[in-house]
Amino acid sequence: MERREIAALLAYVGRLDPRLIRTDEGEARDQLDRWCELLGDVPMATPHGWDARVAARQHIRVSPYQILPADIARPWESYRRDRLARHTDPTPSVDPDDQAAWTAELVGTRRAVAAGTVQPAQSGAITSGRDGIDPTLEARLREIGSCIPPAARAALVPYRPARAAREAAVAQGQPDALSVRCEWCLAQPGEPCRRRRIGPDGGARGIAPRATPHPGRLDLAAAQQVQQPAMA
Repeated sequence: MERREIAALLAYVGRLDPRLIRTDEGEARDQLDRWCELLGDVPMATPHGWDARVAARQHIRVSPYQILPADIARPWESYRRDRLARHTDPTPSVDPDDQAAWTAELVGTRRAVAAGTVQPAQSGAITSGRDGIDPTLEARLREIGSCIPPAARAALVPYRPARAAREAAVAQGQPDALSVRCEWCLAQPGEPCRRRRIGPDGGARGIAPRATPHPGRLDLAAAQQVQQPAMA
């Protein structure tokens, strides 16, 4: 806000809360200087939902305390954070090989979103609430059987051996060991088993994950698999 805008804001707030009014010329000037120093980077209003007068009126309406510049600056920072949290960087229109221009456009867009002059850009959803999944995407998923193509899944095997072993066991009709808690290493459902060692103090220590689950965990998963049809 410019100095004249802050002066107008103080006059507006003074009409709502007379405690803020300063009759002495020196005190009024000092008050205006303080508010300009603290709210110089806060706009009076933006095209998309921010208005300093609304923030001031809301504080005066619900709080018994005299309004301070922070009572306007805090809502403004919350407004900025909320907009940036809802923003997804769109692909810049400049040449991607021009790193400086690419970065400048991204930064400029984020600043405009945070300042309230541009609406946040959100990535489009791949599904629709009424029409269901896009037919093209549905056909593609049926073709590959997963959102991860088989070739990519095979390439990832060396980097996630526990998951690969789990998928292989399920594909062969074996029980999913990671669906139950391991009573030996205490790994929770969904977590791989870990090598459990007993330290000199008698406490259990386990750090390195195992590529295969402990045998007891396999037995427990198999027992649950047998019980489920019977319970159904």
